[in-house]
Amino acid sequence: MATPNTISVEKLARLVGTPGCPAVVDVRTNNEFLADQRYVPGSLVRAPNRVAEWALELRGRSVVVVCEDGHRNSQGVAAWLRSAGVDAEALQGGLADWAAAELPMVPAGKVRNRDEQGRSVWVTRARPKVDRIACPWLIRRFVDPEAIFLFVPPSEVAGVAERFEAAPFDIDEPGAFWSHRGELCTFDVMVEEFGLATPPLLHLATLVRGADTARPDLAPEAAGLLAASLGLSRIYSDDLAQLDAGMLLYDAFYRWCRDATAEQHDWPGNRTKAKA
Repeated sequence: MATPNTISVEKLARLVGTPGCPAVVDVRTNNEFLADQRYVPGSLVRAPNRVAEWALELRGRSVVVVCEDGHRNSQGVAAWLRSAGVDAEALQGGLADWAAAELPMVPAGKVRNRDEQGRSVWVTRARPKVDRIACPWLIRRFVDPEAIFLFVPPSEVAGVAERFEAAPFDIDEPGAFWSHRGELCTFDVMVEEFGLATPPLLHLATLVRGADTARPDLAPEAAGLLAASLGLSRIYSDDLAQLDAGMLLYDAFYRWCRDATAEQHDWPGNRTKAKA
């Protein structure tokens, strides 16, 4: 029987990566974090003993609070958030049950470039098409929903990365960590490095690779993704506006990869003819 004001691991797992996912807030102590330096995908990290300071920033949002075991910190923090007008639940069983279910977990060490507000900062070349929209979508949906993306001329990427301590991605530089590796595009690399190699995301990665590397033979849908991506790049002259529009595009492709690949669609008249 479910405990009041809690959410099951299974239910949260279905919401992670979708626009309707609640804000996931990890409130483990430093010692608990050192025991397992991974997060539920998309987690915000907040100190449990400072909830009064950060509660108001979550007002108006649905929140799932995660601690080590589902009791030690999450129940009290969730109760405090509710008293501040936040729709808050605790994750049943906490991070321990999430890990036991062998669900994806993001290694904290892969995201080191953060500003004073805890937001990860990323920089890449301006005028994105495929990979440079797909990667920010992946980061905001599964790694850091508050991530900052800077689009600059190619010659400025290295300087901006140093000046703002931003992580450069999808750049053609020797030794670049977040970039193409052999036949893999940057999206492939991020899916693997962030511990997100689930069947739906691996399927989506194939579409992105096909669209990004002129390999429409990899999947029939790759050509459609490329066409939609190029269309968005012509509609929007502002890269951040294009990213906002691209979030919905990749939301749709992800849900298709996860839930709808077996579904077919044709004209009703064709089915009538087939029966005849």
